[in-house]
Amino acid sequence: MAEIEVPPYFLCPVTLEIMKDPVTVVTGITYDRDSIEKWIFKHKNNTCPVTKQPLPDSELTPNITLRRLIQSWCTLHASQGVERLRTPKSPVCRSHILKLLTAATTAAPKTQMACLQRLKSIAFQNQTNRRSMEAVGTAEFLASLIVNQTLQTSENSSEALGLLYSLQFSESGLKLLNNTEFIESLTCLMQTGRYESRAYAIMLLKSMLEVAEPDQLIHLSQEFFTQLTQILADQISEKATKSSLKPMAISCPWGRNRIKAVEAGAVPPLIDLLLNTSSKKAVEMTLTVLDTLCQTAEGRAELLRHGAGLAVVSKKILRISNGASERAVRILHSVSKFSATPAILQEMLQIGVVSKLCLLIQVDCGSNSKERAREILRLHGRAWRNASCIHCNLISSYPN
Repeated sequence: MAEIEVPPYFLCPVTLEIMKDPVTVVTGITYDRDSIEKWIFKHKNNTCPVTKQPLPDSELTPNITLRRLIQSWCTLHASQGVERLRTPKSPVCRSHILKLLTAATTAAPKTQMACLQRLKSIAFQNQTNRRSMEAVGTAEFLASLIVNQTLQTSENSSEALGLLYSLQFSESGLKLLNNTEFIESLTCLMQTGRYESRAYAIMLLKSMLEVAEPDQLIHLSQEFFTQLTQILADQISEKATKSSLKPMAISCPWGRNRIKAVEAGAVPPLIDLLLNTSSKKAVEMTLTVLDTLCQTAEGRAELLRHGAGLAVVSKKILRISNGASERAVRILHSVSKFSATPAILQEMLQIGVVSKLCLLIQVDCGSNSKERAREILRLHGRAWRNASCIHCNLISSYPN
C-alpha cells in the first residue's frame, strides 16, 4: 500500500488518509466524514480546516462522484493489496427518526425496546445521525421514558439510559436535561439500577452538571450526595469512579453542598481512593474535593478521624504534580489553622508532615504552596522547631 501512488484528491486534507466516505462542507472542500465530524462535533470547531472560513451550519453533502472514483481505484489495485471500500450508509433523515420516536411513545414494551434498539443502531452509524436525533427531541423523549419507568427499573429504561449517554449531546442538549425530576431519577438509578445503569447514570450526571447553572447546583438533594458517595465506595468501574469525582468537585462549592457531602460520608472513600489509585487525574480531582470539604469543621474532623488521612495527603506533595501539591498543602493549611490540637500537631510531626513542608520550601514549586507551607510552620513554630525528627538539612529552611 505504501508503494502505490495514491491520487492526492483521494486523501482527506485533515488525516491525509484515503477517504472512506467523502463529504463536502459549505466552503467546497471535501473531507472524510468521520474526520470532519470529529473536527466539528467532538472538538467543537466552527471553521473549515483548510480555508479557515466559518462553517455556518454542519450540513455535510456526500461527494458521490469522488466516492465512486475511490472505489474504482481500490478495485483496480486490489491485486496489490488494496481493499475495496464499502459503500457507506447515508445519514438517516429526521422524519424517519421522528417516526421511531412517535412509535416508541405509544408502543407496547416489546415494540418500544425494538424502537430503542433501532435508534441506537442509527446513533452509532455517524455523528450526523446523532446531531439529527438531538435536533428532533430525542433527548427529551429518552429522559421522559427514564423518569416514567425509573421505579420499575425496566430493561427499556436501562436501554434508554445507555442510548442517552452514548448520544453525547451538545451543551444546549445537555441543558435541556437539567431539571430536578430527571436528576432525581438518575439518583434513584444510581441506587437501584443494575451495574451498567449505575455507571451510565453517574457519567451522564457528570456531563449534565458541567453545564448546569448555579441555581441548579445549589438545590441538589442529600440523596444525590449519598449515592455519589456510594459509587465512590463501591468502585464499580474506574470510569464511573472518575465520573463521580467531577460532580463532587463541581457541586460542593455551592450552598450547603459541602455539609451534605460530608454527612453522606464522602471523606473516608476519598481518602481510600488516594491510597489505592495511581491515576494522576484521579488524585488531583480527589484532592480538589477533599480541599473543598476540609473548608468545613465537619470535613476536617472526618479527615482527622481516618487513620491515614493526614499521612496520605502529605504523601501526595511533590509526587504527582504542582496542582496536586498545592491542593494537598491547602488541606494541611486548613487543618493546622482551624483544627490543630496538641495531639494533631504531634501526629503531623511523627508522620513526616513537618519535614515535607520544610522540603517543600526548598524545592522549585508553586509560590502559593510555599507561602502556605511557611505559614503552617510559623503557626506552630513553638511545637515543632526543636523536634529531633526534623532532618538537620531541613531545619535551616524553618521560617523564623
